[in-house]
Amino acid sequence: MLTKRRLLQTMAAALCTSGAWAQDPSRSRAAARPAAGPGVWPTKPVRLLVGFPAGASPDLAARAIAEPLSKLLGQPVTVENRPGSSGNLAADQVAKAQDDHTIGALINGNLTIARLLNPNTPFDPEKDFSPVGLIGTAPLVLAVSGDAVGAHPEELLLWARNLGDSGEYGTPGVGTVGHLGMELLKTRTSIRARHVPFTGNPQVIEAMLAGKIQLALLPPGLAKPHVKSGKLKAVGVTSPERSPLFGELPTLREANVRGADLEIWTAIAAPASLPQTAVARLNAALVEVVHSADVQQRLLAGGWQANAGTPQSLAYRMRTDTTQLGGVILMRGIRSDA
Repeated sequence: MLTKRRLLQTMAAALCTSGAWAQDPSRSRAAARPAAGPGVWPTKPVRLLVGFPAGASPDLAARAIAEPLSKLLGQPVTVENRPGSSGNLAADQVAKAQDDHTIGALINGNLTIARLLNPNTPFDPEKDFSPVGLIGTAPLVLAVSGDAVGAHPEELLLWARNLGDSGEYGTPGVGTVGHLGMELLKTRTSIRARHVPFTGNPQVIEAMLAGKIQLALLPPGLAKPHVKSGKLKAVGVTSPERSPLFGELPTLREANVRGADLEIWTAIAAPASLPQTAVARLNAALVEVVHSADVQQRLLAGGWQANAGTPQSLAYRMRTDTTQLGGVILMRGIRSDA
C-alpha cells in the first residue's frame, strides 16, 4: 500500500529528476505478438468490466476495442457495465476476480489515487492489478466564462487571477481529476478560485453558462461546442502537446504555465493473479487493435486519443500520476467517500 510516507519519498525522488515523460524507458516499445496455440489464453469468453454507464467515455473506449480484440484473441470479449463509486466498484470486481478471464477498462483515478482519497477503498491500486496497456488519453480544457476579459491565454489567465477569492470553479465531484487538476493549476498560476462540486460535467457547464461559476477543467468534447459558439472561452489544454481532440487550441505550456501537465486516460488492467503469459498476449493484441486506423477513429469520436504501449509504460504512468496527484491530495487535505 502507498502510504503518506512512501508517497513523500517518491515525490522527493521525482523532484530530483527532470523530464519524467522522456525518461520512461519503455514508452516507445511495443510488445511482440505471442503466437497462439492450443491451450493459449484465453480459453473462454473474456469479461471486460467498465465502471461507468453505457455511453460514458470509458465505455465508448471499451466498446471501440472489444470486437477487434475478440477477433485477435479467438474468444468473445464482452463489455459489462458496473457503474458506481467513480469506477471503483468495477475496479474492485476486477481486482478480486479469480477466473483468469475478467479484466477491466479502468480510468486513472481507479489505478492511482483511489486509496489516497479514501483509505477505505477495498482494493490497492499498487498491489491488486496487473497493468496491461493504455487504450487512450485526453487532455482537459481550462475553460472560463464567455464574458471573461481578454482573448489570448495570458489575458484570460490574468482575468482568472484577478477574480481572487471571489472566483469559483466547478468539477464533477471531490477527488475527480478535474478537481485535483485545478488545485494543481492553482499552485502554478496564483489563481485562488474556490471549489464547487457538481454531479457531473454537464451540470458544471450548465452552471458556467448561467454565470454561477467562472472556471472549469472540461473534457475537450464537452467544451468544444460552447467555445466555438462563444458562450465559453478556452485558455488551453493541459497536455504537453496540442491535442487532435481540439487541435486549434494551444497548450497551457504555450501560455507559460509550467508543471501543470495533466491527462485523463483509460487503460486495460487485469487482476494481479493473471499469469504474465496471458498479460503479454493481451497486451500484444491490444497494441495491434489500438494501432488500427478504424479503432483510432472510433476512439477520437468517443473523446480519446489512441495511445497504446507496454505494461511497463502503463505501470510507469500509474506511478508518476500517483506521485503528481497524490502530492495535491496531501497538500490540500482532500478526501472523498466516493
